[in-house]
Amino acid sequence: MEIESGSKDTEDPGATAVITHRVREEHQAAYEQWLDEIAPKCKAYPGHLDWSIIRPIPGITSTFTVVIRFDTKAHLQAWMDSGDRQRLIDQVQPLLLEGDDFYISSGLDFWFTPSGARAQLPTRWKQFLATWSVIYPLVLGMPLLILPALRAAGSPENRLLDTFVLTGSIVFLMVYVIMPRYTKLIRHWLFD
Repeated sequence: MEIESGSKDTEDPGATAVITHRVREEHQAAYEQWLDEIAPKCKAYPGHLDWSIIRPIPGITSTFTVVIRFDTKAHLQAWMDSGDRQRLIDQVQPLLLEGDDFYISSGLDFWFTPSGARAQLPTRWKQFLATWSVIYPLVLGMPLLILPALRAAGSPENRLLDTFVLTGSIVFLMVYVIMPRYTKLIRHWLFD
């Protein structure tokens, strides 16, 4: 896969690859062992900067996401095209529900618009409406639950602490409880 340039600057801003693997549930332990084998090889390649793994939420997803960063596009391309990586990808294929899916970008562009990703993304206005439709009732309702609980626990009224606990609770519910289920419920509308 070609690396998309996110900037016209003459200075190389580095490059990031976001790799997603949907792993068969019964093979997740074997996939973790495979990660233990591929990680040191990737980290040994010239220009490697970072390696992060986002593991699936049990019972909700089966997707592992690996984010790797290199100091230059050429160094990242060298790793992605390497015989070491290809051999390990061939080895892991039986554990996967789908193939090796990845998106590569230079700079920080991928955080905002992963236009080259193979995964289908909903239109922004649908993302906006879906997110807003969940946040609005949470912002109205959570203070009615959280603030009395804080006062009952002996916490004095403190705007900064109250806001910290409220926003943390809302974000937790959005990320781990509501949005995974809600997006599944409205997926036909989201991707229509």
